[in-house]
Amino acid sequence: MREPTSTPRIWAPNAKHVEIVVGGQRIAATADLDGWWRAPPLGEGDDYQVSVNGGAPRPDPRSRWQPSGVHGPSRWIDLDPERVGFEPPSLADAVIYELHAGTFTRERTFAAVCDHLDHLVELGVTHVELMPIAQFPGRHGWGYDGVGLFAPHAAYGGPSGLRALVRALHARGLAVLIDVVHNHFGPEGAYGPELAPYETDRHRTPWGKAINLDGEHAREVRRFMIDSALTWLRDYGADGLRLDALHSLRDESDRHFVAELVDEVHGLGRQLQRRFVLIGEYDDHDPMAVTERSSGGWGLDAHWNDDLHHAVHALLTRETQRYYADFAEPGTLAKILERGYALDGGYSSFRGEHHGKPFGDVWRDRLVAYVQSHDQVGNRAWGERLHHLCGIDRAKLAAAILMCSPFVPMVFQGEEWAASTPFLYFADLEDPELREACRKGRREEHGIARGPDPFAVETLEASTLHWDERHDGEHASMLAWYRTLISARHRYHELRDPRPEATRAITLDGGGLAIERGDLALLCNFSGEAMRVEAGDVLLASTGGTSHRELPPVSCALVRRA
Repeated sequence: MREPTSTPRIWAPNAKHVEIVVGGQRIAATADLDGWWRAPPLGEGDDYQVSVNGGAPRPDPRSRWQPSGVHGPSRWIDLDPERVGFEPPSLADAVIYELHAGTFTRERTFAAVCDHLDHLVELGVTHVELMPIAQFPGRHGWGYDGVGLFAPHAAYGGPSGLRALVRALHARGLAVLIDVVHNHFGPEGAYGPELAPYETDRHRTPWGKAINLDGEHAREVRRFMIDSALTWLRDYGADGLRLDALHSLRDESDRHFVAELVDEVHGLGRQLQRRFVLIGEYDDHDPMAVTERSSGGWGLDAHWNDDLHHAVHALLTRETQRYYADFAEPGTLAKILERGYALDGGYSSFRGEHHGKPFGDVWRDRLVAYVQSHDQVGNRAWGERLHHLCGIDRAKLAAAILMCSPFVPMVFQGEEWAASTPFLYFADLEDPELREACRKGRREEHGIARGPDPFAVETLEASTLHWDERHDGEHASMLAWYRTLISARHRYHELRDPRPEATRAITLDGGGLAIERGDLALLCNFSGEAMRVEAGDVLLASTGGTSHRELPPVSCALVRRA
């Protein structure tokens, strides 16, 4: 071992004895309070594993680095809190860019992301949201099956690579959000539950056993999850988190886990004199999630809202099956733009019950909206992007609606240039039974006999962006349109006004929509015929030929009315 620097602590409340395995040597750990065991000191860079009751050596659940993947030994590193002299833009002024480090470039590393930061700056986005980067099985995957919740994915570049990426983004004026998963462990390499009761049979989730947030020993499990979240903010310098699938957290405690996490993040912010952003993925349609803690809510800064996506998608693609059935009625998009939710207490035919609560007078920058995301693209059987389904002109309409909406807009990587590549589901599990179960589950979910193999390297490669194409033809046209729209959102304060009364949406005769934002109005023509309008001064338009009195077929224009 190198010169000792720190002492790992292992939580194993039911263990009779715990050993640390270093260089093939087993060294007894010392029992501490509340089920904790204190390991012998380790030096920076030492590889080690944990054995409970003489069992097989396993990685440390709190490992900061898994250089050999989820099954290999942990490597001990000391991380001082990252010094951050960066002040991120407010969420009200944000344009978020969702990025998957493994398909953003062909190199599939944090370092390679840094090579394209000029593109993000020129696009005009303010926040980069990294899809989950906590250690997950194999070299590639979406990241939502993570098991090493303190360790940046080794294949992407590990701890040093993540720190370098965050610093590079800050240097270019871009804030960093990290997507984290607290609702389940991945199916392979999750050794923590062998050491301690991290999971429970009291609740179930779509992924199996629930995380033990409200049963016996739940206090330490909650601490584990919260500490893993804080490490991305404190030790890597991230400016906020996106919290995955909060509607799937099972917690009957007096203080819900999310509320406790919010309190802890706010406390860290006060300690470091930084302002962190917390955005939840939340499908329960309840403004309680973004209601202040002092008023009894969870206190999130915002939550993802699928409703805009669903309404725009149903309108432009004419898909009305499954959950799109709740968004197919005329006027649904206008309702969302004005009221925040479509599902606000009425009957949901997809869910078979009444669902949601009114969003009310909560400011609209508490909702993050999008017309594409990893979920809405990647959870299709063939990973089609919006323009693959409805064409470039209609995809331009969707982009304009998003950027002129009262919500915080988010763009999914490649969307801005109508990338030719799909975004498919892919993974890199080792267990053959798990691989076959995953293949079968995907086929059954989509009702298809065959589909892309999640474990074929061709599926990963097909989902990787082609950067050269963004300069060509329709790709270049779409990129110019996104840059124009994002620039307009930054330039015109009316487009960022989050007050409920600041947006009026009117369904127009002949297949159109007007979104009024103060003196500005986005006029949309979804039909195949030219549409007569009383516009005003045209500030930007998706196609040529737009005048103050006529919109061409399948086009839109942002105008200023006298």
